Amino acid sequence: MPEFLLTALTFPAIDPVIFEIGPVAIRWYGLGYVVGILFGWWYSRRLAATPRLWANGQPAMSPVDIDDFLLWAAIGIIAGGRLGYILFYDLPRYLAEPLAILSVWEGGMSFHGGLLGVIIAMILFARKRGINVWSMFDVIAAGVPIGLGLVRCANFINSELWGRVSDVPWAFVFPNGGPLPRHPSQLYEAILEGAVLFAVLAWFVWARGKLATPRFVGGAFIAGYGLVRIFIEFFREPDAHIGYLLGGWLTMGMILSLPMVLAGIWAMATARPPKVAATAHDNP
Repeated sequence: MPEFLLTALTFPAIDPVIFEIGPVAIRWYGLGYVVGILFGWWYSRRLAATPRLWANGQPAMSPVDIDDFLLWAAIGIIAGGRLGYILFYDLPRYLAEPLAILSVWEGGMSFHGGLLGVIIAMILFARKRGINVWSMFDVIAAGVPIGLGLVRCANFINSELWGRVSDVPWAFVFPNGGPLPRHPSQLYEAILEGAVLFAVLAWFVWARGKLATPRFVGGAFIAGYGLVRIFIEFFREPDAHIGYLLGGWLTMGMILSLPMVLAGIWAMATARPPKVAATAHDNP
Protein backbone atom coordinates (compact mmCIF):
# COMPACT_ATOMS: atom_id res chain seq x y z
CA MET A 1 0.00 0.00 0.00
CA PRO A 2 1.39 3.45 -0.88
CA GLU A 3 2.74 5.31 2.15
CA PHE A 4 0.51 8.35 1.61
CA LEU A 5 -2.55 6.12 2.10
CA LEU A 6 -1.21 5.03 5.48
CA THR A 7 -0.62 8.60 6.66
CA ALA A 8 -3.97 10.00 5.51
CA LEU A 9 -6.05 11.50 8.31
CA THR A 10 -9.25 9.82 9.43
CA PHE A 11 -12.33 11.86 8.62
CA PRO A 12 -14.03 12.92 11.89
CA ALA A 13 -17.35 11.20 12.49
CA ILE A 14 -19.48 14.32 12.98
CA ASP A 15 -23.17 13.92 12.23
CA PRO A 16 -24.32 16.61 9.75
CA VAL A 17 -27.54 16.77 11.80
CA ILE A 18 -27.04 18.47 15.17
CA PHE A 19 -30.41 17.39 16.58
CA GLU A 20 -33.96 16.72 15.47
CA ILE A 21 -37.25 18.11 16.72
CA GLY A 22 -39.93 15.82 15.35
CA PRO A 23 -39.63 15.91 11.55
CA VAL A 24 -37.38 18.99 11.64
CA ALA A 25 -33.62 18.38 11.46
CA ILE A 26 -31.23 21.12 12.57
CA ARG A 27 -28.06 20.82 10.48
CA TRP A 28 -24.61 22.35 10.77
CA TYR A 29 -25.00 23.71 7.25
CA GLY A 30 -28.12 25.68 8.09
CA LEU A 31 -26.68 26.77 11.43
CA GLY A 32 -23.65 28.19 9.62
CA TYR A 33 -25.91 30.43 7.54
CA VAL A 34 -27.98 31.52 10.55
CA VAL A 35 -24.98 32.33 12.76
CA GLY A 36 -23.22 34.05 9.85
CA ILE A 37 -26.23 36.28 9.15
CA LEU A 38 -26.67 37.11 12.85
CA PHE A 39 -22.98 37.93 13.25
CA GLY A 40 -23.09 40.12 10.16
CA TRP A 41 -26.12 41.93 11.60
CA TRP A 42 -24.40 42.52 14.97
CA TYR A 43 -21.12 43.62 13.41
CA SER A 44 -22.81 45.95 10.92
CA ARG A 45 -24.77 47.56 13.76
CA ARG A 46 -21.54 48.13 15.63
CA LEU A 47 -19.94 49.82 12.62
CA ALA A 48 -23.01 51.99 12.05
CA ALA A 49 -22.94 53.02 15.72
CA THR A 50 -19.27 54.11 15.72
CA PRO A 51 -19.09 57.70 14.36
CA ARG A 52 -15.27 57.94 14.46
CA LEU A 53 -15.04 55.40 11.62
CA TRP A 54 -16.94 57.63 9.23
CA ALA A 55 -16.22 60.77 7.24
CA ASN A 56 -16.97 63.86 9.35
CA GLY A 57 -18.01 61.56 12.19
CA GLN A 58 -21.38 60.91 10.57
CA PRO A 59 -22.34 57.27 9.80
CA ALA A 60 -24.02 56.75 6.44
CA MET A 61 -26.77 54.70 8.11
CA SER A 62 -28.20 53.98 11.55
CA PRO A 63 -28.35 50.72 13.53
CA VAL A 64 -32.11 50.75 12.88
CA ASP A 65 -31.41 50.67 9.14
CA ILE A 66 -29.27 47.59 9.71
CA ASP A 67 -32.07 45.96 11.72
CA ASP A 68 -34.55 46.60 8.93
CA PHE A 69 -32.18 45.28 6.27
CA LEU A 70 -31.66 41.92 8.03
CA LEU A 71 -34.68 40.24 6.43
CA TRP A 72 -33.79 41.68 3.00
CA ALA A 73 -30.28 40.26 3.34
CA ALA A 74 -31.49 36.80 4.39
CA ILE A 75 -33.85 36.61 1.41
CA GLY A 76 -31.12 37.81 -0.95
CA ILE A 77 -28.62 35.24 0.33
CA ILE A 78 -30.98 32.27 0.16
CA ALA A 79 -32.76 33.13 -3.09
CA GLY A 80 -29.63 34.35 -4.86
CA GLY A 81 -27.47 31.51 -3.59
CA ARG A 82 -29.95 28.87 -4.66
CA LEU A 83 -30.74 30.35 -8.07
CA GLY A 84 -27.05 31.02 -8.67
CA TYR A 85 -26.20 27.37 -8.03
CA ILE A 86 -28.96 26.25 -10.38
CA LEU A 87 -27.93 28.60 -13.20
CA PHE A 88 -24.15 28.27 -12.86
CA TYR A 89 -23.70 24.63 -11.87
CA ASP A 90 -26.68 22.30 -12.42
CA LEU A 91 -29.30 23.83 -14.73
CA PRO A 92 -30.19 20.62 -16.67
CA ARG A 93 -31.10 18.73 -13.50
CA TYR A 94 -33.43 21.45 -12.22
CA LEU A 95 -35.07 21.87 -15.61
CA ALA A 96 -35.88 18.15 -15.42
CA GLU A 97 -36.85 18.29 -11.71
CA PRO A 98 -38.15 21.82 -11.03
CA LEU A 99 -39.55 20.91 -7.60
CA ALA A 100 -36.01 20.08 -6.45
CA ILE A 101 -35.29 23.83 -6.55
CA LEU A 102 -37.11 24.10 -3.21
CA SER A 103 -34.97 21.41 -1.52
CA VAL A 104 -32.49 23.87 -0.02
CA TRP A 105 -31.80 21.50 2.90
CA GLU A 106 -30.01 19.19 0.46
CA GLY A 107 -27.34 21.86 -0.14
CA GLY A 108 -26.56 23.44 -3.46
CA MET A 109 -25.85 27.10 -2.80
CA SER A 110 -23.59 29.38 -4.83
CA PHE A 111 -21.63 32.15 -3.14
CA HIS A 112 -21.56 34.16 -6.35
CA GLY A 113 -25.35 33.90 -6.64
CA GLY A 114 -25.82 34.77 -2.97
CA LEU A 115 -23.59 37.82 -3.37
CA LEU A 116 -25.60 38.98 -6.37
CA GLY A 117 -28.83 38.46 -4.43
CA VAL A 118 -27.59 40.54 -1.50
CA ILE A 119 -26.34 43.29 -3.81
CA ILE A 120 -29.74 43.55 -5.50
CA ALA A 121 -31.49 43.63 -2.11
CA MET A 122 -29.01 46.22 -0.84
CA ILE A 123 -29.46 48.53 -3.83
CA LEU A 124 -33.25 48.43 -3.49
CA PHE A 125 -33.12 48.98 0.26
CA ALA A 126 -30.51 51.77 0.12
CA ARG A 127 -32.46 53.69 -2.52
CA LYS A 128 -35.64 53.33 -0.50
CA ARG A 129 -33.91 54.76 2.60
CA GLY A 130 -31.74 57.34 0.84
CA ILE A 131 -28.51 55.64 1.94
CA ASN A 132 -25.27 55.74 -0.05
CA VAL A 133 -25.21 52.33 -1.75
CA TRP A 134 -21.41 52.04 -1.65
CA SER A 135 -21.26 52.82 2.06
CA MET A 136 -23.89 50.21 2.77
CA PHE A 137 -21.96 47.66 0.73
CA ASP A 138 -18.85 48.47 2.80
CA VAL A 139 -20.67 47.86 6.09
CA ILE A 140 -22.31 44.62 4.99
CA ALA A 141 -19.16 43.25 3.32
CA ALA A 142 -17.02 43.81 6.41
CA GLY A 143 -18.83 41.07 8.35
CA VAL A 144 -19.51 38.56 5.58
CA PRO A 145 -16.25 36.52 5.87
CA ILE A 146 -17.25 35.05 9.24
CA GLY A 147 -20.37 33.54 7.71
CA LEU A 148 -18.33 32.24 4.78
CA GLY A 149 -15.92 30.52 7.14
CA LEU A 150 -18.71 28.87 9.13
CA VAL A 151 -20.45 27.56 6.02
CA ARG A 152 -17.17 26.13 4.71
CA CYS A 153 -16.72 24.29 8.01
CA ALA A 154 -20.22 22.88 7.53
CA ASN A 155 -19.24 21.79 4.00
CA PHE A 156 -16.37 19.86 5.58
CA ILE A 157 -18.69 18.20 8.12
CA ASN A 158 -21.06 17.27 5.28
CA SER A 159 -18.14 15.72 3.36
CA GLU A 160 -18.88 17.85 0.29
CA LEU A 161 -16.88 20.17 -1.96
CA TRP A 162 -13.73 18.27 -1.07
CA GLY A 163 -10.38 18.84 -2.70
CA ARG A 164 -8.30 17.02 -5.27
CA VAL A 165 -6.41 13.81 -4.55
CA SER A 166 -3.22 14.58 -2.65
CA ASP A 167 -0.40 12.99 -0.66
CA VAL A 168 0.07 15.89 1.78
CA PRO A 169 0.23 14.75 5.44
CA TRP A 170 -3.04 16.53 6.30
CA ALA A 171 -5.09 14.95 3.49
CA PHE A 172 -8.36 13.22 4.43
CA VAL A 173 -10.18 10.22 3.02
CA PHE A 174 -13.70 11.61 2.71
CA PRO A 175 -16.63 9.20 3.18
CA ASN A 176 -18.08 9.96 -0.26
CA GLY A 177 -14.88 11.08 -1.96
CA GLY A 178 -13.52 7.70 -2.99
CA PRO A 179 -10.70 5.66 -1.41
CA LEU A 180 -7.90 8.19 -1.99
CA PRO A 181 -6.94 11.02 0.40
CA ARG A 182 -7.83 14.53 -0.68
CA HIS A 183 -7.07 18.14 0.18
CA PRO A 184 -9.48 19.46 2.85
CA SER A 185 -10.13 22.43 0.58
CA GLN A 186 -13.20 23.42 2.59
CA LEU A 187 -10.92 24.14 5.57
CA TYR A 188 -8.51 26.10 3.37
CA GLU A 189 -11.46 28.26 2.36
CA ALA A 190 -12.70 28.56 5.94
CA ILE A 191 -9.32 29.94 6.99
CA LEU A 192 -8.63 32.21 4.00
CA GLU A 193 -12.15 33.35 3.05
CA GLY A 194 -13.17 33.45 6.69
CA ALA A 195 -10.58 34.33 9.32
CA VAL A 196 -7.90 35.91 7.12
CA LEU A 197 -10.23 37.98 4.93
CA PHE A 198 -12.17 39.16 7.98
CA ALA A 199 -8.92 40.25 9.67
CA VAL A 200 -7.79 42.16 6.57
CA LEU A 201 -11.12 43.98 6.27
CA ALA A 202 -11.15 44.72 10.01
CA TRP A 203 -7.70 46.30 9.65
CA PHE A 204 -8.96 48.50 6.82
CA VAL A 205 -12.00 49.50 8.89
CA TRP A 206 -10.56 50.00 12.38
CA ALA A 207 -6.90 50.86 11.74
CA ARG A 208 -7.08 52.66 8.40
CA GLY A 209 -10.51 54.28 8.67
CA LYS A 210 -11.56 53.13 5.22
CA LEU A 211 -15.30 53.35 5.92
CA ALA A 212 -14.76 57.06 5.37
CA THR A 213 -13.90 56.23 1.75
CA PRO A 214 -17.04 54.68 0.20
CA ARG A 215 -16.61 51.42 -1.76
CA PHE A 216 -13.01 50.75 -0.63
CA VAL A 217 -13.91 48.10 1.96
CA GLY A 218 -16.50 46.49 -0.33
CA GLY A 219 -13.95 46.46 -3.14
CA ALA A 220 -11.36 44.86 -0.86
CA PHE A 221 -13.88 42.18 0.06
CA ILE A 222 -14.83 41.14 -3.46
CA ALA A 223 -11.23 41.35 -4.72
CA GLY A 224 -9.98 39.39 -1.71
CA TYR A 225 -12.64 36.72 -2.04
CA GLY A 226 -12.03 36.40 -5.78
CA LEU A 227 -8.28 35.98 -5.32
CA VAL A 228 -8.72 33.40 -2.56
CA ARG A 229 -11.31 31.45 -4.55
CA ILE A 230 -9.13 31.34 -7.67
CA PHE A 231 -6.22 30.10 -5.54
CA ILE A 232 -8.33 27.45 -3.78
CA GLU A 233 -9.71 26.18 -7.09
CA PHE A 234 -6.27 24.69 -7.78
CA PHE A 235 -6.83 22.39 -4.78
CA ARG A 236 -10.59 21.88 -4.99
CA GLU A 237 -12.20 19.09 -7.01
CA PRO A 238 -14.47 20.63 -9.67
CA ASP A 239 -18.13 19.66 -9.74
CA ALA A 240 -18.39 16.23 -11.37
CA HIS A 241 -21.14 17.26 -13.80
CA ILE A 242 -19.07 20.24 -15.01
CA GLY A 243 -15.43 19.20 -14.66
CA TYR A 244 -12.64 21.33 -16.07
CA LEU A 245 -13.61 23.84 -18.71
CA LEU A 246 -10.17 24.15 -20.31
CA GLY A 247 -6.84 22.35 -20.21
CA GLY A 248 -7.41 20.36 -17.04
CA TRP A 249 -7.17 23.42 -14.77
CA LEU A 250 -9.80 26.09 -15.59
CA THR A 251 -12.97 25.75 -13.49
CA MET A 252 -16.33 27.49 -13.27
CA GLY A 253 -15.30 28.93 -9.91
CA MET A 254 -12.31 30.65 -11.52
CA ILE A 255 -14.42 32.11 -14.31
CA LEU A 256 -16.98 33.51 -11.86
CA SER A 257 -14.28 34.88 -9.53
CA LEU A 258 -12.09 36.71 -12.05
CA PRO A 259 -14.64 39.51 -12.67
CA MET A 260 -14.86 39.94 -8.89
CA VAL A 261 -11.12 40.54 -8.66
CA LEU A 262 -11.21 43.11 -11.46
CA ALA A 263 -14.28 44.88 -10.06
CA GLY A 264 -12.79 44.92 -6.57
CA ILE A 265 -9.50 46.40 -7.73
CA TRP A 266 -11.40 49.06 -9.68
CA ALA A 267 -13.51 49.92 -6.62
CA MET A 268 -10.45 50.27 -4.38
CA ALA A 269 -8.47 52.27 -6.94
CA THR A 270 -11.25 54.76 -7.63
CA ALA A 271 -12.60 55.13 -4.08
CA ARG A 272 -12.47 58.71 -2.82
CA PRO A 273 -13.59 60.35 0.45
CA PRO A 274 -16.82 62.33 0.09
CA LYS A 275 -16.40 66.04 -0.48
CA VAL A 276 -17.08 68.22 2.53
CA ALA A 277 -19.85 70.71 1.82
CA ALA A 278 -18.77 74.33 2.08
CA THR A 279 -20.06 76.29 5.08
CA ALA A 280 -20.59 79.99 5.64
CA HIS A 281 -17.20 80.17 7.37
CA ASP A 282 -15.49 78.84 4.24
CA ASN A 283 -16.81 81.63 2.00
CA PRO A 284 -15.70 85.28 2.11
